[in-house]
Amino acid sequence: MLGSLNALFASTVLLVVGHFALSSMPVRMKLVGWLGETRYLVAYSALMLAAMIWMVMAYIRAPADPVWTTPGGLIWLPVILMPLAIFLIVAGLTTPSPTLAGTKLDDHNRDLTSGIIRVTRHPFLNGVSLWALVHLLVNGDTRSIVLFAGMFILSAGGMWHIDNRREYHCGADWGPVMLTTSAVPFVALIEKRATMDWAGIGWWRVLLSVAVYLALIAAHGFVIGRPAWPGIG
Repeated sequence: MLGSLNALFASTVLLVVGHFALSSMPVRMKLVGWLGETRYLVAYSALMLAAMIWMVMAYIRAPADPVWTTPGGLIWLPVILMPLAIFLIVAGLTTPSPTLAGTKLDDHNRDLTSGIIRVTRHPFLNGVSLWALVHLLVNGDTRSIVLFAGMFILSAGGMWHIDNRREYHCGADWGPVMLTTSAVPFVALIEKRATMDWAGIGWWRVLLSVAVYLALIAAHGFVIGRPAWPGIG
C-alpha cells in the first residue's frame, strides 16, 4: 500500500473525492439520517484522517521521477511566499469564521467578519492553496505533482463547496457575509466592501506564524529529505 506512485494517487483521490462526496448535501443528509449527526462526523473525520496519513506516508515513500526542471529563479518562490501561506493558515485556525460549520450567523453580539476574515473569508484554505501551488511549481517530479495538485484542488474547490453549503444552511444570513468578504484575498478590501482590521489580526498571530515558519524550516530536511532553503545542506 506504500512505496509506489499508484498508492499515492489512490490515497490522494480518496482524500479529495471523499471529502467532496461525503460532505455534499445529498450524501451528507442521507448519512446523517442513517447514522445521526455525531456518528457521521466521527466516521467522516476518521476516514479523512486515515486518507491524509496514508497520503503523507505514500508521498514519503513514492518515487520522485523528474518531469520538468525548475528554472533557477523559481527555487526561491517557497522562501518568499511560504511566510504568507503560513500566516494565512495560522490566522485562519485561530480566528472565529463565518464559514465554519455550525457557526450561528444571526448572533449580532459577535463579529464574525473581523481580523483576517476582512482579507479573505477562507484564510486557512487560501494558505493551503498557496502552499500547494508554490510547491507544485518548484517540484517537477511525479510524486509532488500528484500530492500538490490534489491538495490544491481540495483547498481551492473547498472554498466554493463551503460557500454553497453555508448559503444552503444559512439562507439570507449568508448574504451580508458574501457582501463584506471575499474568497480571493484582498478583493473585498480593494473593492472597499471591507476595511482592514489590524487590531483583530493581532501581533501575536504574526509572531506565532514566524515561529511556525522557523520550526518548519528546521524540520523540513528531516521529514522531507531536503532543506527548505536552497543551497543549504
